[in-house]
Amino acid sequence: MEFPFRLAATALAALSLCACNATARTESQEEKVLATQIGEATFYARNLQGGVTASGSKFDNRKAVAAHRTYPFGTVVRVTNLENNRVVNVVIVDRGPYGKNHREGAIIDLSRDAARALDMVEDGQVRVKLEVLAWGG
Repeated sequence: MEFPFRLAATALAALSLCACNATARTESQEEKVLATQIGEATFYARNLQGGVTASGSKFDNRKAVAAHRTYPFGTVVRVTNLENNRVVNVVIVDRGPYGKNHREGAIIDLSRDAARALDMVEDGQVRVKLEVLAWGG
């Protein structure tokens, strides 16, 4: 089955490109941006650890993964916290946000690890810019 292999390869590439500080310049930050979106980010609750995502993978709050309502699974997204300019790259593995978070403007749900990299765990919801670096398949 090709999809899980492609998802794993994309996730591995995204993790190797992970940039957690806006002042650090990496190859990923100089890549062509394929799409941009601005809105709010939230993060997954701890009790979702180990659950199955919409892509079929097991959710892990310790990895740089996220949920987006429309981006294809495996898409690599650079997320910038617009309040402090911290940056993290994530791979889309799930669908969301839904419910109250979506109604309040959330466009992406981040893993706890990604939220920590953006220094947003205490705030719970912050304004972010999403930049697609690679579309998933």
